Amino acid sequence: MTDHDVVIAGAGSTGLMLAGELALAGVDVAIVERRPDQKLSGARALGLSARTLEILDQRGIVDRFLAAGRVAQVTGFAVTRLDISDFPTRHNYGLALRQKHIERLLAEWIGELAVPIYRSREVTGFAQDDAGVTIGLSDGASLRAAYLVGCDGGRSVVRKAAGIAFEGWDATTSNILAEAEMAEEPPLGVHRTAHGIHAFGREDYEIQGGQIVFATEGPIGVMVTEKSVGAAAEPTLSDLREALVAACGTDYGIHSPTWISRFSDASRQAAAYRKGRVFLAGDAAHVHSPVGGQGLNTGVQDAVNLGWKLARVVKGTSPEALLDTYQAERHPVAARVLRMTMAQVALQRTDDRTEALRDVMTEILGMEEPRKRIAAEMSGLGIHYDLGEGHPLVGRRMPDLDLATPGGSVRVFALLHEARPVLLNLGASDSIDVARWSDRVETVTARYDGSWELPALGPVAAPTAVLIRPDGYVAWVGEGTQDGLYDAMAIWFGPPA
Repeated sequence: MTDHDVVIAGAGSTGLMLAGELALAGVDVAIVERRPDQKLSGARALGLSARTLEILDQRGIVDRFLAAGRVAQVTGFAVTRLDISDFPTRHNYGLALRQKHIERLLAEWIGELAVPIYRSREVTGFAQDDAGVTIGLSDGASLRAAYLVGCDGGRSVVRKAAGIAFEGWDATTSNILAEAEMAEEPPLGVHRTAHGIHAFGREDYEIQGGQIVFATEGPIGVMVTEKSVGAAAEPTLSDLREALVAACGTDYGIHSPTWISRFSDASRQAAAYRKGRVFLAGDAAHVHSPVGGQGLNTGVQDAVNLGWKLARVVKGTSPEALLDTYQAERHPVAARVLRMTMAQVALQRTDDRTEALRDVMTEILGMEEPRKRIAAEMSGLGIHYDLGEGHPLVGRRMPDLDLATPGGSVRVFALLHEARPVLLNLGASDSIDVARWSDRVETVTARYDGSWELPALGPVAAPTAVLIRPDGYVAWVGEGTQDGLYDAMAIWFGPPA
């Protein structure tokens, strides 16, 4: 039996990000993954949101993703594109990048951090006790860990073995996805008809003037709405042909599929994100329609919220109660994502009444205030954790300011590359005293003369000090005094030494 501090079930985007967060904090973490390598077939998530790009920037690895993807205004609600180019962030855009490349880049990162992956194996069950979790694997071996995190998808074995309810709404729509050859060239792009939405595209494309221009050669990706919902078996080429004929009047001579899969708008969320020493993150904790592109991004952000908290408890610097804040903060975020995706699916219906509603929504979202609020939510830039009353920054993402320090100019996000908390002192150098936490929190004295602005909210009063958590969210704000600072330090980073 092999021991680790934390074992993660699943090497998808969420599991990989969580492993990276834990490894940065010096935690012994390992992943169990059923695939023999990181290759991923099928069209899963297609990009990264602005907030996820900020998170990758906080860890110093965003340039890897930007180099592999295509920057574009991809934020949207249903069929309405929402421009965020005027938002106060270095990443006021989305990134078109397929999930297989996102996973590849994350896997390379955790490889550099020397995280072991037990490949071609799956978690089959576990037993937990007061000291840890014994984890059974599909090859008959066992692992022992202080904590187990299920990042093993919507059919999560970890969630089921923990007995955690997966509550929500059954599917009302079903779509077949595939990549195949076609004897006839279909009309590339997205099409909405009385039969639902269907789309055709190729792997290679460019974005020119905000429009997608597909390559003229290569296999064609297909998405088509099915007539019925609830099929239990995996889709076949015959099913795909039937759906294409119903939607388009022809199957375009489709043949030689590389892969075929199915997705629906079933919306479910785990009743609890934690049961003892077992946690859930990503699709294991929440599933919904892919409309809006929030699934992978929500999972990655789950991982960044949980990672630093789990690391501090494992290393003994924070009490166990810190782990309860994971569900308190992330469960409401995913619940809202489910509601937003359900609303978008409803707006994609093709009857006359829905067309009228969609026209009204498009008009509303063309107004500045609604556009900014919904775009901030869809891009992840508007997330607000309820950390109590006070300055508008509390519970929100810290802006990536250019700071003037005694050592020169430095960006806020550069201070977060090692996933350590930072106390930013913007007042007199001797105005803040946190010496008793100096082993856990880095104090940076700096000056910033510009304005402070938050997405959707606009300008906010300049603070004199800010306590920034490792995930980039603000835990405390000083406004001329350090009132409440010691309480915040103790809550988030443990009692003083």
